[in-house]
Amino acid sequence: MPYIPRSSLALALVLVTGGAHAQSTPAPAAPASASAPAPSSPAKKELVQRVLKLQQSGIERLATAMTEEPAVVLVERASMMIAANVPKERQEAISKEIQADVQKYLKDTVPQVRKSAQQLAPSTIGAVLESKFSEEELRQVVAVMESPAYAKYQQLSGEMQQTLQAKLVDDTRATVEPRVQALEKTLGDRLRAATQASAPATKPAAPAKPAK
Repeated sequence: MPYIPRSSLALALVLVTGGAHAQSTPAPAAPASASAPAPSSPAKKELVQRVLKLQQSGIERLATAMTEEPAVVLVERASMMIAANVPKERQEAISKEIQADVQKYLKDTVPQVRKSAQQLAPSTIGAVLESKFSEEELRQVVAVMESPAYAKYQQLSGEMQQTLQAKLVDDTRATVEPRVQALEKTLGDRLRAATQASAPATKPAAPAKPAK
């Protein structure tokens, strides 16, 4: 099976969450007042809506990647089954049919998941923004996100990620691909051995009776 990198969710997650992750070293305890929900206001709610609007492309990318992931897994499994069980003269035709099925799934499903993500964003991302950020902090976030430099970064982020991914595949193919193939063979041998071990034993043939 060829070395096929999975679609990365890292960029979308950074865009949606702002890259905030728990550190391995515990942070110093914050004062009790810092944990209290930040007060809300009409101006604050309007700022949250602006952030969500600016985050729309990142939210859509996250929804698309989540929708594509199970299809990637299914295609990989199907490719293995085709290579093992389908005659070579039929493999290309079956692969094209599977690709068409996957494209139909994506066409039907991605828009629905994107729509759901946008509907859920105010009660999830928006709720966190309104609760954890002050009005002044939200103004600063909006100012950064609306800056031309950040907009340019957003536009080029996909290109930068694709460039890294292409170089990474080329650089690691010689290392990864043989190991993937070896793992595939090991798993196949193990499954075949387990299947044979669980099959009912064949009864030995009864000895022929001597002729009278």
